[in-house]
Amino acid sequence: MNLSGLLSFLYQIHPFTLLVEGIRLNEAPPGPLSIPEAARAHLTAGLATTLERPVLIVTARSDVAGLYVEQLRVWMPDPEAIFWLADVDALPYERVPWSREPRQMRLAALVALAQAHLPALRSASGWAFPPVIVASARALMQMTIPARELRATLRPLRRGQIIDLSALLDTWVGLGYQSAAVVDEPGVFSRRGGIIDIWPPNLPWPVRIELFGDEIDSLRSFDPSTQRTREHIEAVLIGPATEALPRFGSKARDRLSELDLEPCHPPARMEYEKEIDQLLAGTGFRGIEWYLPYLYSQPASILHHLPGDALLILDDAAEIASTVADLEGQAEQLREDLFRTGELPANVRRPYFRWEELLPLIEERSPLVLGYGGLDGRPVARSSPLARAFAPGPRYGGRVRQIVQEIETQRHAGGRLVLVTRQAARLTNLLSEANAPVTQTEELREPPREGTITVVSGQLPEGWLLRPERAQPTREGDDSRGRDSSVPLLSFLTDAELFGWSKPQIRRRSRVRTVAPEAFFADVQPGDYVVHIEHGIGIFRGLVKMEVDGTPREYLQIDYAQGDRLYVPVHQADRLSRYVGPGNAPPVLNRLGTADWNIVKQRAKKAVADIAEDLLKLYAQRELVPGHAFSEDTPWQRELEASFPYVETEDQLVAIEAVKHDMEQPRPMDRLICGDVGYGKTEVALRAAFKAVMDGKQVAVLVPTTVLAQQHYETFVERLRPFPVNVEMLSRFRSRAEQRRVLEGLANGTVDIVIGTHRLLSKDVVFKDLGLVIVDEEQRFGVAQKERLKQLRTEVDVLTLTATPIPRTLHMSLTGIRDLSTIDTPPEERLPIRTMLAEYDESLIRQAILRELDRGGQVFFVHNRVQGITQIARRLEQLVPEARFAIAHGQMPERELERVMMQFAKGEIDVLVCTNIIESGLDIPNANTIIINRADQFGLAQLYQLRGRVGRGAVRAYAYLLYDKGKKLSPEARRRLETIVEASELGAGFQVAMRDLELRGAGELLGVRQHGHIAAVGFDLYCRLLAQAIQEAKERMARGEEARSDGDKAPPLLEDPIAPTVSLDLPLPSAIPESYVPDSGLRLQLYRRMAGLTSVRQVEEMERELVDRFGTIPPEVQNLLYQIRVKILAVNAGIQAIAREGGQLVLRSEALERVNRDALQRRLGQRARVERRAIWIPMRENWQTELIRVLELLNM
Repeated sequence: MNLSGLLSFLYQIHPFTLLVEGIRLNEAPPGPLSIPEAARAHLTAGLATTLERPVLIVTARSDVAGLYVEQLRVWMPDPEAIFWLADVDALPYERVPWSREPRQMRLAALVALAQAHLPALRSASGWAFPPVIVASARALMQMTIPARELRATLRPLRRGQIIDLSALLDTWVGLGYQSAAVVDEPGVFSRRGGIIDIWPPNLPWPVRIELFGDEIDSLRSFDPSTQRTREHIEAVLIGPATEALPRFGSKARDRLSELDLEPCHPPARMEYEKEIDQLLAGTGFRGIEWYLPYLYSQPASILHHLPGDALLILDDAAEIASTVADLEGQAEQLREDLFRTGELPANVRRPYFRWEELLPLIEERSPLVLGYGGLDGRPVARSSPLARAFAPGPRYGGRVRQIVQEIETQRHAGGRLVLVTRQAARLTNLLSEANAPVTQTEELREPPREGTITVVSGQLPEGWLLRPERAQPTREGDDSRGRDSSVPLLSFLTDAELFGWSKPQIRRRSRVRTVAPEAFFADVQPGDYVVHIEHGIGIFRGLVKMEVDGTPREYLQIDYAQGDRLYVPVHQADRLSRYVGPGNAPPVLNRLGTADWNIVKQRAKKAVADIAEDLLKLYAQRELVPGHAFSEDTPWQRELEASFPYVETEDQLVAIEAVKHDMEQPRPMDRLICGDVGYGKTEVALRAAFKAVMDGKQVAVLVPTTVLAQQHYETFVERLRPFPVNVEMLSRFRSRAEQRRVLEGLANGTVDIVIGTHRLLSKDVVFKDLGLVIVDEEQRFGVAQKERLKQLRTEVDVLTLTATPIPRTLHMSLTGIRDLSTIDTPPEERLPIRTMLAEYDESLIRQAILRELDRGGQVFFVHNRVQGITQIARRLEQLVPEARFAIAHGQMPERELERVMMQFAKGEIDVLVCTNIIESGLDIPNANTIIINRADQFGLAQLYQLRGRVGRGAVRAYAYLLYDKGKKLSPEARRRLETIVEASELGAGFQVAMRDLELRGAGELLGVRQHGHIAAVGFDLYCRLLAQAIQEAKERMARGEEARSDGDKAPPLLEDPIAPTVSLDLPLPSAIPESYVPDSGLRLQLYRRMAGLTSVRQVEEMERELVDRFGTIPPEVQNLLYQIRVKILAVNAGIQAIAREGGQLVLRSEALERVNRDALQRRLGQRARVERRAIWIPMRENWQTELIRVLELLNM
């Protein structure tokens, strides 16, 4: 969706043209404009396109910054010129590596500003307009690379250029690039002979450089997921890999020596010492950004990166100031906490700017404030004329007849109506039925004519009416001439006005998939157990080179039982897979040359064939039994979906569509939705339930615990409140009378949706017309319940939800039998979990619990032995008497366990001391710290699942993996724990964890236990065998059948409440002569830069730059610089005009009426005469010096 064609209507609003003229003339901006939130992105886009200069917009919160980014991409003609200086995911002082996405977004923004600053790079950018950068208060505070150092790193490479490759690679290493075998993430490079791949974080795609000798023969961007060329390019700008450049490490010795590592605990001290040694050697490493304040003598803010002519816009200055103050307090508390726990050295430098450091930088820029609060913290007294041009749109609340009537009335009166809606087709049809001429489109790049209705498919939070000032006389040629003055210039309405829906609009741009094709096979390392399809289970020892028949070759070496050894040619490497089996026990190695392995394989093959036949029988039964074909979506369905308070992820939308498609077929649905906790499975289920109710059917939602039943019940009731849908719960939390009433309602049809535990499967539960069963975590139900569910699958539609991943090898083969949808995209605001591995330390435990309690959160303490759990809980109570403790384990009476879990869910318990009973099926968003005792005794999948209990919201979560003090961990246990600590979205560690989890997923999916066969042949081979068996069975049974488709400026020192403009009339010739700068384009750029300077220091720096670039400054340019200096000082002093009158200079300011003029006269002395509204300075020979001195005194 693009609406840039609507920006032209701003030019017909007189206050907008005045604002633009004032900015161009470098006049002091007005106070807070009090623009309605809905119109701020539109106004910003109008300013950016009109002024054609870089713009920085600062918001108080990151979510607001995200909304700005998405809306600016709608309003700007060139969305590629919009950049988001994202918040880093490491909190201040935390030694957490910055993750890929914010690192890439930040460097792209910084490099864009550098390109805008440097004419040579600006032309290569390809943007239609200078960049628009959006940043939150937290991003504003974050220290970054100084602008000069950043610009020094930028070097374009062009086709045909001669390069010194060795020197170039050394340069890249100094800029933080890491050498890698495959370039599949930003910040790495790879060299293969004369081909070099590199992914600069400032670019969306990596680049492949092919050399012919020393000359660049070709430049190509390529897709990291396929490693294939996307397009040929002529030039590329290589920016740094990180904001913390390793090449400055050797110069930071003195600053690094300030760190006092003595208070750190030994593991932390060793890490610091290792990293400092790497820095001094100029070597980069993960997490180098923590040392950014040490690498540069003067780290920069984003404000330091703005070119002189850039426009600074503050969303709401008072909110930004308040947010910065809050963030400062949180950062200092975190610093104290980390210091107390031995994680942080003494004398650590601040990694952020304080408000008192940022404020002068902001004030120098004379910022434009869009909101209601100024930098002084006071709200604006009255709205600006520009704000009054934007009026809120009428609210129709879904009254379709009124919408059509009023829209048609406005059109007849000459109005222009633009309707942005998710119901574009529906609204277009309604208007067409009323004979209203309407145009439906995806974008508006040209302004619509008078008397037109345009419906645009899309979504924005809110709309507005744009009205020209009534007092403004109609000018000749103005297209508003003759139009009814009561009709808005533009009526811009969204779903919020039309239907009463309003929702946030933060949606990630489609990510570049960065997992290279071979990444899935990165899980095999020397020393791992592997399975060779022909020879069985052995130990992989690595690659070896051997010469056979005089030919050197490379092989994979595998050791088997009793000293047997196999050398596998590299072209047969696909025959190997990592061994994954149930439990942590090592497998039995096979011997070569025996029949044992073939016997084991045949048994497994027979077992999977039996499973395949069972699955196909169920499939055949479902095909024969006619199901209910649900109707297409109703208008209420669309209203429910549009009222979802979040933006759906792409995975969610695909899953929702697949479920609806299944429900609309005339056979029972059996679909599995697989996704991590908090990824949005419940919303998919809720929409399916509502769709069933809209067709007059009843829905049963089956969950494994009463706590989950209560949580789901509250969610369903809240979301379905506006609709006539009766939701009930059947669990032990309900009295017998209440249960009886629910059962009666199910039997007579007055209950539409019932949520409950396995109680729903009891014989006394009778439905009048059951149409859909939703099952959450089916694997946690008993054998009898599973048999009942198997029966239900042949009668009604069944939707199953699970948080356990399903093996990709089984995914496609099960299509049509157990249809699968996966939701892999995490919510936008989720932060990585900070995971720490440490010895058992009571001071660490106390600090971890107190830290979570201090921010109002809750803690899981996992101790996986029922024996001794009471003693552990008592010890913790003594350790942290401030906290409320409770115990939960599987051997407790069921009602007691439910009571404890519900208390924890309600926040009545601070710390839950528990076994791994919490591993799945519990959603406590307020619990964001988990401490796992004796973590070395847990399996990889268990650790991953346990850690997933925390970190589901926008709050940073912490996981502490503890092992007994003094205990020497086995290599396998240490590797397991380190894998979890390092496991990331992209890493091989994550792939390993997922493979172990998929083992569980297979069992849940198939509803059978096959541990014996999986242990014998390994999970990967087992899945391959099963997929093959299912495919063969399907082909035998369904051959020939049709395949199924799844388818402001700061207050002046003279305290003038109205920010003044400065008019200068000085008897000085000022210009840049052609003899000094011959190029007219460059002269224009210099003029704009110089006019945009906002501090005397910048003027002095500009002067030095001119000398350096162009030589001795001629008098005319000196005069120009002098006038800019005068203007800056006058603005800061609240002076509105400086002119020559009667042989004297007069400085006029209405603010003089409100100051102590006698005191001011004493301060100025004989230099000037202070009057009621003016200051007079004699025009003596040294009048220029005297004027500057008077202005400096006024600024004191």
